Amino acid sequence: MTRLRRAPKLRKRRLVKKEKEPVTVEKILRTHAERGDEIRARLAEFEAVWQSGTDERLWEEMVFCFFTGGCSARMGLRSVEAVRPLLRDGAHDDLMNALVGVHRYPRARAGYIVASRDFLQEHCRLKLREKLANFGDNHLERRDWLVREKGIKGLGYKEASHFLRNIGLKGYAILDKHVLRSLAELKIIDEAKPPNTRSKYLTIERQFQEFSHRLNIDFDEMDLVLWSLKTGEILK
Repeated sequence: MTRLRRAPKLRKRRLVKKEKEPVTVEKILRTHAERGDEIRARLAEFEAVWQSGTDERLWEEMVFCFFTGGCSARMGLRSVEAVRPLLRDGAHDDLMNALVGVHRYPRARAGYIVASRDFLQEHCRLKLREKLANFGDNHLERRDWLVREKGIKGLGYKEASHFLRNIGLKGYAILDKHVLRSLAELKIIDEAKPPNTRSKYLTIERQFQEFSHRLNIDFDEMDLVLWSLKTGEILK
């Protein structure tokens, strides 16, 4: 059985106090100033995945995002560790058993892996880099394909954006609960309700981009600033 090359472990991250009070512009500017180098280093790690990572690594990052839908990044990381030897050709039951006690939905997520892997093997021989690169500069079409392709399971707009950011592609908002709550507290959006259509997702994404531009903070850096304010760490 072909084994996937182990992804490099994340460097130990500096934890800071979570913000219990509403996010403000002043807190964003202070956090960006204090943690900017750490944030940029994290983004550089993502970029390295696109520049030199194998297709197997890209597949692993996609599976990570299957695991984080409706669950935490920490649970996603533990789940990837549990199934890594099985990602290339593990059977459904073997994947499910490896996830029992590790992920909240072991049967469903094992199903996502097998169904998506079978589709991608047939569609592009799991050559994800080539497939994604073929979209060129059309970054919206690239994400739309991940979401709309029925053969790929478990990727909505948030999860697809998360996957693309984690493999080093820029310009995608990861509108998870932490970011949405921050945007609502900043009065950029009316409520922290997850967008349930493409149009709503793109609207909030555009508002988020415009806000970042007004503060002269890189859009991809801003995502991690808000996430770190709510969680106290910079993860993935």
